[in-house]
Amino acid sequence: MSHPRIQLGVNIDHAATLRQARYRGAHASPHAEPDVVAFTREALAGGADGITVHLREDRRHIQDADVLAIALLPGIRLNLEMACTAAMVEFACRLRPAAVCLVPESREEVTTEGGLDVAGQLTRVRETTRALKAAGIEVSLFIGPDAPQIKAAVAVGAPVVELHTGAFANAWKNPAAETELARLRSACDQAHELGLIVNAGHGINYDNIRAVLTLPHLHELNIGHSIVARSMFTGIRSAVAEMKSHLVRPA
Repeated sequence: MSHPRIQLGVNIDHAATLRQARYRGAHASPHAEPDVVAFTREALAGGADGITVHLREDRRHIQDADVLAIALLPGIRLNLEMACTAAMVEFACRLRPAAVCLVPESREEVTTEGGLDVAGQLTRVRETTRALKAAGIEVSLFIGPDAPQIKAAVAVGAPVVELHTGAFANAWKNPAAETELARLRSACDQAHELGLIVNAGHGINYDNIRAVLTLPHLHELNIGHSIVARSMFTGIRSAVAEMKSHLVRPA
């Protein structure tokens, strides 16, 4: 059964990107802006159901101190995106956010490109998933809309998948977008049939959201860059509220 209202996870990484452009190495300065904790409060006030942060190994935007401070906000549902490494597992198990999404990571990329190759590293992802679940953390895997990866997600014991919508977003308004949307639709159906909770994210904006909402079985969308960009014109509270208003499936 499809959820009547899809949950909105707001990724605030790029508020930190803006801060780091001026205050790299000095993010703790009282002069550093924007304040990502204040930004998070405003996102929550706008109706965000959860907050997503990616603590990258190179710490290019979000910093450890940001995650720790955000985690202390009352009532927050924090989703920590992270690489599948021992150091990050240790950090997550100490922090105990509501959810962890395991993502691939490359120093060269501008943002996360492509899904995690779960099928190619079953043992590693399974061990990470078990450790996180033992700490009471919901585990999600950020994967491409591919049947082998969905089956692998089941094999490692992850209860949630987040389908990578980047190829669709890149093809938006071109004929290839329909092909990518069909891949996503098939993946949603397969994941749901296998008992997985289905989330999606990457490249979703205020325009292509209409097509994304035609996908079945979606529980949550994680959206960051588009909302942060809109907030420069409207403020983050209004930008989140506007996106949240879209998240009702067409009748």
